[in-house]
Amino acid sequence: MDEEIVKKRFPFFESGLRSAISEAGTFKEFEAQEELIREDQYIRSFPIVLSGMIKVSRTDEEGNELLLYYLRPGEVCTVSLICCMDRTRSRVKAIAEEVTTAIVVPVELLDSWMTMYQTWKEYVMRSMQMRFDELLNALDSIAFLKMDERLEKFFTNRYRSSGSKIFEGSHQDVALAMNSSREVISRLLKQMEKKGLIHLSRGRIDYSPLC
Repeated sequence: MDEEIVKKRFPFFESGLRSAISEAGTFKEFEAQEELIREDQYIRSFPIVLSGMIKVSRTDEEGNELLLYYLRPGEVCTVSLICCMDRTRSRVKAIAEEVTTAIVVPVELLDSWMTMYQTWKEYVMRSMQMRFDELLNALDSIAFLKMDERLEKFFTNRYRSSGSKIFEGSHQDVALAMNSSREVISRLLKQMEKKGLIHLSRGRIDYSPLC
């Protein structure tokens, strides 16, 4: 792993940590929709995102999906870190939303890095705070917002996460991400299109008017 890549993305890491990441980490590229982490698996390594975007979610026994948050460049999945630290099975799944590059690091280094490198400890704690805030927002949306309001928030949050104004996927994909039915989502999307909030085409949703 080239240390210059680590330094460019994480200039705030101390030099010793950057060297440790470059020595122990592996550069990997994931195709769109490629699964990085499966639910109920033991995690032996964790990704630090360099480019692209990763969707982190949970599913129930019937296959219904609940979107938890997106991982953007420079971020790490703190839920997977917690599973690594506790040596427990993953409670989430992570899938690349688009072509994504990441540094994959063995879990064995987590404990030692937390004590050896102050900037790593600060990075992990800050990531946990961000994820906690996002999970609270997700719960607030489910508890207090109507489905049409949640749908608008889904697109605006996606724009803030990725900068993209286009959703490449079907109505069913949106329904799965929002733990709803395709029929409900299709009806609401058509209503949004009539209001000029989005533009629909086959396998594509342009939500630039919302951004």
